[in-house]
Amino acid sequence: MRILGFLITMYDSRLLLSKHIENELRKAFGEKVFKTVIPRNVRLAEAPSFGKSIFEYAPKSSGAQSYLNLAKEVIKIESRKKSVGKVFN
Repeated sequence: MRILGFLITMYDSRLLLSKHIENELRKAFGEKVFKTVIPRNVRLAEAPSFGKSIFEYAPKSSGAQSYLNLAKEVIKIESRKKSVGKVFN
């Protein structure tokens, strides 16, 4: 098993504590912390109670958009790794 990165979730930009934790994580783990941050979002909290994913329940919500951004970020990281691997093989 390998760790691709660390994801900050339930982030509330209004809280100094959230900002402090983000700064500490980025300081400690640098590039291993995903650029995408998942916000605290009512729609994200509601979706499971309706038995739906966020993409079914509220696809235009900030939470859904953040998870889409995360997926794009992961694909980009994995694509880079595969490209680099081909150069060395």
